Amino acid sequence: MKLLDEILQFNNEFVEEKRYEEFTTTKFPNKRMVLLTCMDTRLVELLPRAMNIRNGDVKIVKTAGALVTHPFGSIMRSLLVAVYELQAEEVFIIGHYDCGMSGMKPDSMLESMRKRGKSEEALDTFTYSGVDVREWLKGFDNVEESVVHSVHMVKKHPLMPNDVPVHGLVIEPSTGELKVVVNGYDD
Repeated sequence: MKLLDEILQFNNEFVEEKRYEEFTTTKFPNKRMVLLTCMDTRLVELLPRAMNIRNGDVKIVKTAGALVTHPFGSIMRSLLVAVYELQAEEVFIIGHYDCGMSGMKPDSMLESMRKRGKSEEALDTFTYSGVDVREWLKGFDNVEESVVHSVHMVKKHPLMPNDVPVHGLVIEPSTGELKVVVNGYDD
């Protein structure tokens, strides 16, 4: 059975048995917060439990490395929507130790792209568009510095309200321990 078929079969049973009822909530976060974190598989259940977050408590945005790399990209737009339209009053940016983006070198990914059939012409499209593809694909060397950078990008964004605390934390994916690197209340 293919993965999609397996998921759809399960989903059919899930809906028929009304297992969705325990997840009923509104689109507004109970804890009035939006969280930007990494897409790492270890954080799917660990991070919410480590923070005492349940369904309906928070808006969660995920991206590779919990990075805000562009002030006018979809990550920043999502954070602004959470604040202006969905009643989030605080922003939490949470990276993690042992992240796949830590030390990631763009040349390795570019080589993988070439091996999977992406042409130099396709890669050159970035250059012609004014984007340095190597910089765009680059990871980070220090997760704490990366979180501080993302916090700064969000806090200093021209459309982010000045009264919204932007916190930066790092989680240990083996234990769930949180370390504060930026306390948004101190700004």
